[in-house]
Amino acid sequence: MLKADLHIHTKYSMDSSTPLDKLIKRCLELDINCVAIADHGTTEGAIKLKQIAPFLVIVAEEVLTPRGEIMGMFLKETVPSGLSVEETISRIRAQGGLVCIPHPFDRFRPSAMDGDILEEIVDEVDIIEVFNARTIPFQNLNGPRIFAQKHGLKQSAGSDAHILSEIGNAYVEMPEFGGRDDFLEALAQGKICGRRTNPLVHFFSLGNRIRKKFR
Repeated sequence: MLKADLHIHTKYSMDSSTPLDKLIKRCLELDINCVAIADHGTTEGAIKLKQIAPFLVIVAEEVLTPRGEIMGMFLKETVPSGLSVEETISRIRAQGGLVCIPHPFDRFRPSAMDGDILEEIVDEVDIIEVFNARTIPFQNLNGPRIFAQKHGLKQSAGSDAHILSEIGNAYVEMPEFGGRDDFLEALAQGKICGRRTNPLVHFFSLGNRIRKKFR
């Protein structure tokens, strides 16, 4: 079985400072043996980690569109930010990638997709992230799961870690898979586990963003 954290950021994101070597060490400590590296606007860190990690690495990316973020999974190269939703999905598909929607319906994140756009593109979506450890309570936390069940979409989970201590806060216990083609089948058999991260971690992300902006 895999213990898969399917949403992690590295120093290649503008709001994270996690080095690849320390990420590997932390995952080994927690028995995390599968990760999806989904940095903002780049696959560079994911590709580099895939080359050196002693466990399974899915090359992913959080791509910002004018209507919210889309996560491409099993990518070969970066999809530029700022494209339309339709063009972003097209470019993910052109690489043989999967389309995942991270932290949908999150009212505290301007980058989260809402129900209107999701209903428009639902036929192009493969996966809904139904448990994101960084999602702040005091809102409908069951919305993503209900949407996924309604439309028969696969369900994923991830810590959305921007600092080392967050890694593994949310993960999926799932069967091993060989690649993109049988990932969805394995995910369908998975069990979502984890806990919410302290909302104060968002201040670390803000600090990283400010430091990188003025570096």
